[in-house]
Amino acid sequence: MKADLKAISLPLFFEKRMKKKLLLHTVKHHFDLLTNITMSVTIQEVSFKNGIKDFIDFPHDLYKDDPHYVPEIYIGQKDMMNPDKYPFFQYGKAKYFLAKRDNKIVGRIAAIENTNYNRHHHSNVGFFGFADFIEDQEVVNALLDQAKAYAKENGHDALMGPTNFTTNETAGTLVEGFNEPAKIMMTYNKPYYGRLLEGYGLKKEMDLYAYMIYTEKVSEKSLRLAAAIEDRLKAKGFTIRNINPKDIDNEAKRIHKIYNEAWDDNWGFVPFTDAEFDYLKNDLKMLLDPKFAYIAEKDGEPVGFGLTIPNINEVLIKNKRGRLFPWGIFRLLWGKNKTKTVRILALGIRKEYRKMGVEAAFFSRNIAEAKRRGLIGGEASWILENNEPMRAAAEHLNGERYKTYRLYSIKI
Repeated sequence: MKADLKAISLPLFFEKRMKKKLLLHTVKHHFDLLTNITMSVTIQEVSFKNGIKDFIDFPHDLYKDDPHYVPEIYIGQKDMMNPDKYPFFQYGKAKYFLAKRDNKIVGRIAAIENTNYNRHHHSNVGFFGFADFIEDQEVVNALLDQAKAYAKENGHDALMGPTNFTTNETAGTLVEGFNEPAKIMMTYNKPYYGRLLEGYGLKKEMDLYAYMIYTEKVSEKSLRLAAAIEDRLKAKGFTIRNINPKDIDNEAKRIHKIYNEAWDDNWGFVPFTDAEFDYLKNDLKMLLDPKFAYIAEKDGEPVGFGLTIPNINEVLIKNKRGRLFPWGIFRLLWGKNKTKTVRILALGIRKEYRKMGVEAAFFSRNIAEAKRRGLIGGEASWILENNEPMRAAAEHLNGERYKTYRLYSIKI
């Protein structure tokens, strides 16, 4: 009898096919296992002497295609993390961590020990800052685990942040207002940051507001009203003067004293040490414009101050790696007087002289000067969500609350 070749070949065909499928499935299974191993997140601690450049540069790579990203000046960031230069390290400590996947940097964080904060607030909190990361919950979890472990190691019962390093520097995660760049000395981040931080279990601690006051939206009536308020202040013994750039060291001491007194009861406040304020003074000296810097006096005694600086982020945004040399420094010096916006950096009024109109007088002087120069306007930031007098002063001039920054915390 002749064998049916089809009857024999079909089972053999299916048997071979099944073996091939099984082999492919086995190979895929082992590949998946290898992929899970190679794609897991590893954490590398770096220090100022070893690896800090990668830590500083990571945001430049993360945001390279983001039109709203303004890089920090590299040399400024490096000095800030130098324990021999930056005055924070006279009382604080920090550890720096990079998250990596397949040997590629995918995130960074600093774990921060701020003894001055805990001493001032009678608290027991560790901090995190300089937190940047890709859109990946596993990466965020690994980074925050490191910060939490460092806080626990130092005996703390909570973790709070981001602060870079203190609330006197840049602080908060942007949660509203992603459609334009940050102003000078304010932060910017991608919209997913808040979601991933909350995904770890962090809860809102406090919101910080930024108000944009557009000169075209400030009516002449508002400015006349502010001038009338200033006249009433004069009748009560108040004067508001521009700072004297020829006496900058003494003016800085006056401002420092008022600042520490005026902000003492504010949420999150940490007093500036003498060394910290000197460092800030030297940093801002190049940007200082006496027409935008004021001291209020009552019967000759300084009781308040206001500092406004040009928004040089309009210049820095063109330098995506944050390097000033060789040509960046010239662009900055040339461009600082040509910015179209300013930032109302700080206002401080001693407690007993609040709600008398000094806040409004400072704001209106700033906007009147900005209007005179043909500027678009100024950002008043940041203002605590519970600081009603400052919020009211900004809103009186039709200031728009257009950005919100959030501080988070978690129990350990």
